[in-house]
Amino acid sequence: MNTPAIQFDHVDYLWDEEAAAKLGDDQVALFLYRSNILGADLRITNYGGGNTSCKTMEKDPLTNQEVEVMWIKGSGGDIGTLTRAGIAGLYTGRLRDLKKVYRGLDDEDRMVGLFNHAIYDLDSRAPSIDTPLHGLLPFKHIDHLHPDALIAVAAAEDSEAITREIWGDTMGWVPWQRPGFDLGLQLERTLAENPGIRGIVLGSHGLFTWGDTSYECYLNSLEVIEQASAYIERKVKEQGSVFGGEKIAALPSTERRRKAAALMPMLRGLASSENRMVGHFADSDTILEFINSYDLERLAPMGTSCPDHFLRTKIQPLVLDLEPRQDLTDAAAIMDQLRPAFARYREEYQTYYETHKRANSPAMRDPNPVVIIYPGVGMFTFAKNKQTARVASEFYVNAINVMRGAEAISAYTSLPRQEAFDIEYWLLEEAKLQRMPKEKPLSRRVALVTGAGGGIGKAIADKLAAEGAVVVLTDIAEDRLREALATYPADTAAYAVCDVTDPDSIAAAFSEACLAFGGVDIVVHSAGLAISKPLEDTTDADWNLLQNVLVKGQFSLARTAAAIMRQQGLGGDFIPIASKNGLVSGPNNVAYGTAKAAQQHMARLLAAELAGDRIRVNTVNPDGVIIGSKIWEGAWAEGRAKAYGITVEELPAHYAKRNLLNQIIRPEDIADGVFAFTILEKSTGNILNVDGGMANAFVR
Repeated sequence: MNTPAIQFDHVDYLWDEEAAAKLGDDQVALFLYRSNILGADLRITNYGGGNTSCKTMEKDPLTNQEVEVMWIKGSGGDIGTLTRAGIAGLYTGRLRDLKKVYRGLDDEDRMVGLFNHAIYDLDSRAPSIDTPLHGLLPFKHIDHLHPDALIAVAAAEDSEAITREIWGDTMGWVPWQRPGFDLGLQLERTLAENPGIRGIVLGSHGLFTWGDTSYECYLNSLEVIEQASAYIERKVKEQGSVFGGEKIAALPSTERRRKAAALMPMLRGLASSENRMVGHFADSDTILEFINSYDLERLAPMGTSCPDHFLRTKIQPLVLDLEPRQDLTDAAAIMDQLRPAFARYREEYQTYYETHKRANSPAMRDPNPVVIIYPGVGMFTFAKNKQTARVASEFYVNAINVMRGAEAISAYTSLPRQEAFDIEYWLLEEAKLQRMPKEKPLSRRVALVTGAGGGIGKAIADKLAAEGAVVVLTDIAEDRLREALATYPADTAAYAVCDVTDPDSIAAAFSEACLAFGGVDIVVHSAGLAISKPLEDTTDADWNLLQNVLVKGQFSLARTAAAIMRQQGLGGDFIPIASKNGLVSGPNNVAYGTAKAAQQHMARLLAAELAGDRIRVNTVNPDGVIIGSKIWEGAWAEGRAKAYGITVEELPAHYAKRNLLNQIIRPEDIADGVFAFTILEKSTGNILNVDGGMANAFVR
C-alpha cells in the first residue's frame, strides 16, 4: 500500500498500490476500484449515494473512429458495491450536444430520456440523473460524493463564505439546485469562470472533485474532505459543546437494548398501518449525543438537507414523548401514548403533501415515520426490509453529522419544504420506484424458527428467507447457529441461543428478534427430538424430556409469540412441526406419539383462541424424514429399525415404499409445507401431512 501525500485523521485511506497495479491501465477497472473503496467509508458517502465516473477513448463500432466515452454509475447503483454491470457508457460528445436542444428547467425530465440517445455501450445500466454533471466537465476521473463534513459546509448558513475560508480560490461553489441538466451547465460555467480549481461545493448537496488519473481523483477527494473535517473539529472545540449540551442522560447500554426490544413491536405495528415494515435499532454515541441534547427539539423538525438523506429518512423524524425510565410493561398504556403521536405525524405529513403537491405529483406515499427517536434510549428506523431500514438509520446518522458540523460552523439550514417535496415526489424518482422488482411473497415478514441449527429447522428457515422473510434462527447449540447464520446474505438473518424448555430463554430469544427486526410474524416450532422405546423401557426422564421440548416448549413459544403479535396488531402465523405419529398408533412409540398428539391438539386450541387476533395456527406433520434430519442421527433410527425388523441402512427405502407416492421425504419438503401455510391467509386450525401419502394418517 503506497503512502499518501498527507496523513488522514477523518477519512480512511484505502488505496492499495499492489491491488491497483494488477488492474494495469484499464481505466474503467481503476474507476470501479476507486468507487468501491470510497463507498467503503460511510463518512464519505452512504449506500446508494454519490456517483463516480471516468472517460476513456474507445473505437466507435459504426465509424471505427476514436471517440471519448464516459463510464458512470448507473441509476439506482451503489459505488461501494459497483461492478461493470452497474455502469452506463455514453458518448461524451453526444451528451454535450444535448446543450443544443435543452430548453430550460421545465425541460429536465425530457432530457433524462434523451440520455439514451447518447449510449455507447449496449449493455449499459440506465443513466442516472447525475449523468450531465459528469459529462459536461472535461476531467478524466470525477467523484460526486456526499461526505458528512462537506454537506455540513454546504448546509451552513453562510456556505459560500465558509467554502472560501477553508479552500480560498481553489474550490468553486454553486447554490442549491435540483440535480439535472441545468446543474451540469452550472458546474461547467463555474469551472470556466474559475480555471484551476480542484473541486466544487454544491450548496445543501455535496461535493465534486476530479483528477487526471483514478488515484489523483481519489487523493483529491480525500484531501478536500479531510480539510473540511479538520475545520469543523476546530470549530467544535472552540464551541466547547455540540447541540447545546446534554439535556437527558442516556440509560446504560443493556437497559437501552431492553427498552428498545420491548417497544419495537408496538412501534412496528403503528408504523405498519399502511404497509408492513421491518425495523432496525441503533444507539451509537453519535446518535445519543444528538437525541439527548437541548437542540433536538429545534433541529429535528427542520429535516435533512441533502436530497439523498431525506429520500431515505423522510423529511423529518418522529420524536417520542416517553421518559427514558418509563415502565414499558403495560403495553396498552404505552400504546395509548403512542397512537396520538403517530396520528399527528401522519396528519402533518398529509398537510406537507397537500401544501406542496403539483398538478402532476404522484399520489401521497405512506405517511408513517421512517425514523423514530426515543431520547435516552436510541433511534428506530422502519422500512420494507432490514437493509433499507439499516440504510435509513445510516443516512440519518449522516444527517446528524451534517447538523453537528453546520451548527459548529455557523447555523444549520435545511432545504426549503417545497424543494424537498419536489425531490421526494419527482416523477423521475417515482419512475425509479415503479421499476423496482416485485416483492417476494414473504417480504416484510419476520420469522422465528426453533431447532434451526440444522435439519428440518434450517431447511424451513432457508425456505422462508428465499421467499423474502427475514429469519431468526434459534437452537440450543450456538456453534450450529453460527455455522447456519454464515449461509445467509447480510441483513437477512440473526440468531439467538434458545432452550425451548426454559420460558426465560424463549423470552430472551424473542427479545433478540424484536431488537433485530422489530417484532415477529411467523413462528415455527421445529425444535425436537425422538425417543423410540417399548413401554417397559420408557423412563420418566424420557417422558418428561419429550413433553418439555415438544409440548411445553410449544406452549411457551405460543404464549410469548401471541403477546408480541397482539402488540403489533398485524396478525401472524404459528406453525408447530408435529408428526404422523401423533395421528397413527405404532409400536414402541408411546412417549413420542403422545407428545406429538398433544402438539396437534394444542394447535387446534390455539387456532380457536387466537383467531380474533388474526393469528393463524396450523400444523405440519412430517413422516420418515431420514435424509438430512438430525433426529435420525442417533438412537431413534436404531429404535425404528428394530421396531420394523430391518436395518438402519434399509430405513429410507422402507419409508419411501410404504407411502402412496413412493417418495423419499426430505427437510425441504417440510419447509414447503410451512411456506404453504404462511401464504394461506384464510386457513387456520389445519393439519398438513407431508408424508408422501399415508392412508392411516388421513385426518378425514
